[in-house]
Amino acid sequence: MSSPPRGELAAQLTPVVREAVEAIGYDLESLDVNQAGRRRLVKVVVDGDEGIGLDEVARASRTVSATLDAHEHLLAGPYTLEVTSPGADRPLTRPRHWRRNRLRLVKVKQPDQVEWFGRVGDADDTGVVLLVKGELRRIEYDSVERAVVEVEFKQPPVEELALLDGHSPEEESE
Repeated sequence: MSSPPRGELAAQLTPVVREAVEAIGYDLESLDVNQAGRRRLVKVVVDGDEGIGLDEVARASRTVSATLDAHEHLLAGPYTLEVTSPGADRPLTRPRHWRRNRLRLVKVKQPDQVEWFGRVGDADDTGVVLLVKGELRRIEYDSVERAVVEVEFKQPPVEELALLDGHSPEEESE
């Protein structure tokens, strides 16, 4: 018995894997199937509201493995499962990505503009408030061409965090 073509196979597996991952409290960010010799490589990326560590990845891996075993007729042969969390360079493409990265520094590219940096504040379903050069600025997601989290090696300034929390730094020191 042969399995469906790669793209079709991923499309068939995605809903059942998404349901299983969501049942344990995580989000399915992506599912991809590639041929690796005689085996298939099923790569699954999961995330959660509080981020996702090794224990959570292991739990998701067991859940996804059981789900794939229950749908082995689709894979029709041996496969290798790789479950991982999103990398630091994953683009922010959905409102939940912005919410999960509150207070983080991001690099934003908008059409016809140079890239700029801002710190993430409140995010809703249509846009996000960013602190840009000391000023709060709301941008709509549909005006963002690309946005990624910048890795910081030191704590952000307290003043920036206070502005994003809705009060001035002077109130913090009282």
